[in-house]
Amino acid sequence: MAAEVFCTRWTALVLREVLCGSTRFNDIRRGVPRMSPTLLSKRLKELKKAGIIYTRPSKVSGGVDYVLTSAGEDLRPLVMSLGAWGQRWVESSLSLKNLDPSLLMWDMRRHLDPTPLPEKRCTIHFEYPELETARRHWWLVIDQGTVDLCLIDPGHEVDLAVTGSLHAMTAIWMGLSTVEKEAEAGALDLAGDPAIARSMQKWLGLSPFAKEKSRVDARAA
Repeated sequence: MAAEVFCTRWTALVLREVLCGSTRFNDIRRGVPRMSPTLLSKRLKELKKAGIIYTRPSKVSGGVDYVLTSAGEDLRPLVMSLGAWGQRWVESSLSLKNLDPSLLMWDMRRHLDPTPLPEKRCTIHFEYPELETARRHWWLVIDQGTVDLCLIDPGHEVDLAVTGSLHAMTAIWMGLSTVEKEAEAGALDLAGDPAIARSMQKWLGLSPFAKEKSRVDARAA
């Protein structure tokens, strides 16, 4: 019965989003961009029926928030262990296929550490030249500890422009490479404030699973 609740398609990823702090429908959807809105709504209703989440009126603007119950919070170790297992045992070449810039940037927004950045508002522009225009440009705006992700130019002066392949940026995020390595290889270009550029590896935050080292080569041992 537990498997019937947890193992349905997309459920683990929906739970990951709520566990990571997303409460609004649209925010959860940004974390699972390949999932249709109809199916997401269905999964949320199923999780509510199973007693894993509940809804409450949103304090921000209309609608509802999706919040974990004690039973839902109790799934945190299971979801995080699944992510750690994937980092250790799934081929990195497979992980770096079918990349999605919206998922990458949403995760980067969530885990970015503003501490190494200047106290003033900072705008960082990411460009992935190989992608179509609609998905090529992304802006992270960091202001007083709050990080916003923009799909349209927010109109602020850009403090750092990061240009590179989506493959290189995802590899850095996953802990499979570093900013320095990708810049030296010519896969990443940083233009703007030198201090912000130098500290990028620190403020980027990285995936919560980046510290897990691959053990794929040990599978046959």
